[in-house]
Amino acid sequence: MSRAEEALACFDEGFNCAQPVVAAYCEQLGMDRETAFKLSCGFGGGMGRLAETCGAVSGAFLLIGMKYGKYKSDDAASKEKTYELVREFADKFKELHGSIMCRELLGCDIGTPEGMANMTEKELHKTHCRKFVADSAKLIEELLSLE
Repeated sequence: MSRAEEALACFDEGFNCAQPVVAAYCEQLGMDRETAFKLSCGFGGGMGRLAETCGAVSGAFLLIGMKYGKYKSDDAASKEKTYELVREFADKFKELHGSIMCRELLGCDIGTPEGMANMTEKELHKTHCRKFVADSAKLIEELLSLE
């Protein structure tokens, strides 16, 4: 099973859009799955259902930070590498989907009752969010050279 397939299986179990992306690669980057699930939980639904940055994208950003992020005060190069890869990931995701913003990707604001009703009625979780999870998992694998 590929990492993208693993992420989709996790998403289908009921985890939000950020959690499967992080969980698919966390152990390769030194984090256990329980911590990965907990850490990424608040990023689903475009940051706690605020419909801002897509959770699948945020999950990828977390992975970039796990691999390259700055953890020493005098390590400006790591911060710059992380920011560069975040921008590169965002550009690639935008090429595929036109945006990294949840409300734009879904065509509704899931932070409102009307938007949530629209998402449920149109089954956007299945038709759109699954694709965002799979594409994020594939892009992060390519970008970070993970398998």
